[in-house]
Amino acid sequence: MPILSRRFAIAALIAASFCGSAAAAPAPTTETLGRLTGAGRTQALIDGAKREGSITIYSSIPLPNQSEITGAFEKKYGVKVNLWRGESTQILQRAVNEARGRRHVADVVETAAAEVEALQREGLLQPVTLPVFADLMPQATVPGRAWIASRLTIFGAGYNTNLIKPADAPKTYRDLLDPKWKGRIGIEAENANWLMSISGIEGAPNVEALFRDIVAKNGMSVRRGHTLMVQLVASGEVPLGLNVYNDHVAIAKDAGAPVEMIYLQPIIAMPLGLAAFKNAPHPHAAILFLDFLLTDGQALVAKHHMLPTNIKMKPLPANMNIHVIDIPKYVNENKNWIERYRAIFAGRR
Repeated sequence: MPILSRRFAIAALIAASFCGSAAAAPAPTTETLGRLTGAGRTQALIDGAKREGSITIYSSIPLPNQSEITGAFEKKYGVKVNLWRGESTQILQRAVNEARGRRHVADVVETAAAEVEALQREGLLQPVTLPVFADLMPQATVPGRAWIASRLTIFGAGYNTNLIKPADAPKTYRDLLDPKWKGRIGIEAENANWLMSISGIEGAPNVEALFRDIVAKNGMSVRRGHTLMVQLVASGEVPLGLNVYNDHVAIAKDAGAPVEMIYLQPIIAMPLGLAAFKNAPHPHAAILFLDFLLTDGQALVAKHHMLPTNIKMKPLPANMNIHVIDIPKYVNENKNWIERYRAIFAGRR
């Protein structure tokens, strides 16, 4: 082969090798994008999300709250949000079934942290490191954990203000041993995580003995559903709901219901888990949404009476020592605590 022709052949081979390398370059994933840093990070996510065009989110957050957040995201970035809403257990089942069928549909999940922890254990979630982590409460992120606590729901006692005067409301759980509470207390049927957390702080034998005494002396109306319990408190059918969600009471109060919230020590908070899926089909949009919900979206979280985990957006209440539920511990021990909870409260009406 002539020297000139040989040079052209070599050049062609080199060019082909470069083209082949470029073609083989891995596509962006939530793993690579979840580690991005630098001044151009946000713009790169925005540009990529706009090219992707949409994002799919699985959520169990009440629709008015989530719709407002996703609407604000769409307006800010021009990226369409496909929202699938279900109960946390439905989300877990759906995501696991899709993964087993090798169907990668969802980009982001936000639901009860126990179910998000279960998704992590299935290997479906991608750990990320975001610049906003520096602004979150310490309990929001844990090294090696694939999910972030995006908001907190606080357990408290809700009472009917037409039936119970503020001065007469209990100040401690032990106050509920007073005979005046006979037939006036209700409790949600499935709050074993709350019992586990209080027991871990105060000692399980002491806590369980106290609640057994309260039930034996004054009874306990067991109802299923946190929304239902607040409705029953508002109607007066259950004057005092022992472990209701603070945001449910606040929403009912805003609507004019005669309800009020008190916090009995120790104060327990349940985290909502937020994560990107490892095989998210829209990885730029997924990481961009995580950024958004942990920054601008936190003001909308607070608007709906949940506690944001971004302390720059809303500091923790100065007078409240909040204990966040240890979710991995609860996932490991939930069968035990469900049995113990039901042994104390179930069937009591």
